[in-house]
Order: sequence, then C-alpha cells, then structure tokens
Amino acid sequence: MRSSLASDPSADFGRALASKNPSAMNKSLTTKNLLGVCAISALTILPALGAGSSKMTPPPTQLPQVKQENPAIKAYNEGVDLMQAKKFPQAQAKFEEALKAKPGLAEAHNNLAFVLRKQGSQNYQLSMEHYNKAIQLKPKLAEAYMYRGVLYAIMGRKTEAQADLAVLQKMNPRYAKELEEFIKTGKEDQELYGAAKKISS
Repeated sequence: MRSSLASDPSADFGRALASKNPSAMNKSLTTKNLLGVCAISALTILPALGAGSSKMTPPPTQLPQVKQENPAIKAYNEGVDLMQAKKFPQAQAKFEEALKAKPGLAEAHNNLAFVLRKQGSQNYQLSMEHYNKAIQLKPKLAEAYMYRGVLYAIMGRKTEAQADLAVLQKMNPRYAKELEEFIKTGKEDQELYGAAKKISS
C-alpha cells in the first residue's frame, strides 16, 4: 500500500501538509470524507426522487368547469321565484331584464304579462301585448292562452276568452278547465297554473 501512496502526488501533498500541520491534514480528510458521503447520498437519493429521468411534468390540474348561466335565463328564473312569492313589481323587473338580454324568450313575455296584469287595470293593454307576443313566439305555449283568456274575460271580451278556451281544450285540458271556471265565476285560483315554470339554459 505504501508503494501506491508513494506514487500518488496528492498523497505526497497530504504527507507534506501533515508534517507541517497535522490539524490541516485532519480537516482535509474530513472534507474529503464529507464530500464522499454527500456524493454517495446524492447518487442513492436522487434517482429515487426521479432526478435525471425524463422531463417531469406535473399532472394537469383541471378545475371543475363552472357552466356560465345564460343571463337571460338567470334573470327569468329569478323572476319566477319572485312571481311565486307574489312580489310582482320585483318579478316584473327581472322579466324585463330577461327580455332585454333575449327578446325572443316567450316564457318571459308570458310571465311579464301575468305580473303586469296582477298589478292593476292600468297595465291590461301592455299585459295583452306581452301575451300576444308570447303566443306569436311560441304558438304552443298553453300558459299564455290560459291567462290571456283570463285577461280577455276580465276586460269583458268573452268571445276572445272563449276562443282561447277552445284552443286550450285541445292543447291542455287542465288549463282549459281552469279558464272555463274563471269565465263562469270570475274567480281566479290562487295557484299560478298559467305562469310558466323555470327553464334551463
């Protein structure tokens, strides 16, 4: 072993350093030992962590897709809630908002007509226009025929009310029965039969 150390220049340097300063030799050996331990540790730990392998890409994070509700539908559905709570002026504002965003929304015309009618006779003409628009946009919207028939009867226009009743008898017998009862008695059921329900986008 001595012969191999004799030919090693770093060993000569180490002996020379040790003869002059033995503590420097210990520091040098300690540093070499520490570097060796670190190198061995790095070689065993890093592969376990995936270092040196192909480029690691983190898994894609997919946030749940939040479906944006159509503003017209959102306003309309809020209006339905308000209408069912008999908050007619607030419901009116929501249906008008829905129609501003989507003028062809027949259900919003129907329900706007309903809440206008419920707020007094000064609104009857405007209410009638919205019922007519709802039917023009969606000819099979039974709710519009039912409450337009009620409005006709309230306004004393029995012939038009009977015409809407005839359409309803073919389209929706339940609504037809309600309209027929109103035409006979003039009493409106408190249930919102003819008010269109919520819709989804």
